[in-house]
Amino acid sequence: MKKIEPFEIDEVIRNEEVVCLYLYTPMCGTCQLAKRMLEVVEELFPFLPFYQTDINYIPKRAVAWKIESVPCLLLFQRGNIVKKWYAFHSVPYLHETIKEMLPNSH
Repeated sequence: MKKIEPFEIDEVIRNEEVVCLYLYTPMCGTCQLAKRMLEVVEELFPFLPFYQTDINYIPKRAVAWKIESVPCLLLFQRGNIVKKWYAFHSVPYLHETIKEMLPNSH
């Protein structure tokens, strides 16, 4: 997962057809576990850009996106949030639910 700086977020979301953005905080143990799962899932979607950012640096964005907690994975399509995940469950669960949300994946 590529680390993304707050000033880059708008451009990436606007320019990519589909984007996964992982939100975390550094001291969150659950976030560390979720990140490891996402790194595996990312390998299963080589065409899908995965980014990560520390939510502490984007407080206004967190409010605008109505982020309830971390870890959180956001799926954007054409600049809009189409799915939020707070519970990551397992690698197969993430793989299947992301796959279901992607255009042309059915």
